[in-house]
Amino acid sequence: MKKKPFLNFWQIWNLTFGFLGIQFGFALQNANSSRILQTYGADVEHLSLFWLAAPLTGMIIQPIIGHYSDKTWCRLGRRRPFFLVGAILTTIALVLMPNADLFLSPGTAHAILSPVLIGAGMLMIMDASINVTMEPFRALVGDMLPDEQHTKGFSIQTFLIGVGAVVGSLLPSIMNNFFGLSNTAAPGEVPDNVKVAFYVGAAILFSSVMWTIVKTKEYSPEELAAFSEKATTAEVKKKNGFLEILHDIRHMPKVMVQLGMCQFFSWFALFSMWVYTTPALAQHVYGVTDPASAQYAVAADKVGELFSVYNFVAMLFALMLIPIAKGIGRKATHAVCLLLGGGGLITMYLFTNPDLMFASMIGIGIAWASILAMPYAILSDSLPPAKMGTYMGIFNFFITIPQIVNGVIHGWIVNHVYNGQPIYALLTGGCFLILAAVSVILIKEKTKVAVNKVQ
Repeated sequence: MKKKPFLNFWQIWNLTFGFLGIQFGFALQNANSSRILQTYGADVEHLSLFWLAAPLTGMIIQPIIGHYSDKTWCRLGRRRPFFLVGAILTTIALVLMPNADLFLSPGTAHAILSPVLIGAGMLMIMDASINVTMEPFRALVGDMLPDEQHTKGFSIQTFLIGVGAVVGSLLPSIMNNFFGLSNTAAPGEVPDNVKVAFYVGAAILFSSVMWTIVKTKEYSPEELAAFSEKATTAEVKKKNGFLEILHDIRHMPKVMVQLGMCQFFSWFALFSMWVYTTPALAQHVYGVTDPASAQYAVAADKVGELFSVYNFVAMLFALMLIPIAKGIGRKATHAVCLLLGGGGLITMYLFTNPDLMFASMIGIGIAWASILAMPYAILSDSLPPAKMGTYMGIFNFFITIPQIVNGVIHGWIVNHVYNGQPIYALLTGGCFLILAAVSVILIKEKTKVAVNKVQ
């Protein structure tokens, strides 16, 4: 069996560069979707239900895209056709998301197809499109790198995610502070600074994905077969796609199941943060709940700045994960990072000065860097090459299920248990990250690749 050649830094950079643009889309979505939906008329209790669009589409789309990207071989390659289609669709969705009100004529705000429902639909389309692009990127790292470079590959990918997220989160504030675009608008309308930020994000997303498509050459089926203990083509079962995905779910690697509990607690916490930080900060610190008010706009822009900080920390810390994991192991690294993230979310409840919350973002950023890298580095060593895309898609279940559970129950909890105070959702998220750190002890890494050989 041949061994995959080691890639140099810039080769890994090129094959992961598209994730910079993908994260522009995610950053804009995470920091602004609640604001946009509230602008269109959604209340705090229902925000988590609208946000269910993201994990539901991910749960459906990622295994399917993973399965068919495993089977796809054409002149453009194996994963790259999906990058291209997903980038085009996501670019369109980013342009349309802040303009949902334009799809209705005046006076139809209370019709069946209200702006808030159209906005939620755009959120679903945008997330589905991002998933089409993102899932094959995870698989591409497993395709192209030897086991010893998986941590390095996912860490560089996380660094680029951080770059995209920092700038993407700051874009509305940049458009307001440096280009003079208004951060307020008439009731029911999205401010100009948010709209233009989405347009710029769309252009950057498409450009960065195209960079990876142009600069990366994928291995052929014959080359991948030579790298595998089992011929890649021999693993293709004579079943339809749906039955084969079900078969793969039943026979998923044990390490994937062991990672499941840790992923559940981690992504439950992250979903709480993304959905509730804007209304929580507006109410807890600025004392406002009206999304059309000037103070709410200040709070929303502040959330973009805070999110840019945790993503900046994640960007820097991603490259530190490589030597840390080499020194203390992947499991210990991930556990410590999750504990720091839990502490960060909990302090957001304790602080009433938004400037102090920048310190909270340090712990959250460290946890985010690890969440984006360590589980995939641990998992990818145990996946068969012919099923890399399928299992990366199936692994997404452990990301989407906690978000769905959160979306179904947390809105009711915020309204009826937390008395309409979303700050307690952030406190809950901090506790869940601590539980995620404890659950890391269940993970048993593959012994074939020793942690001390992580490069």
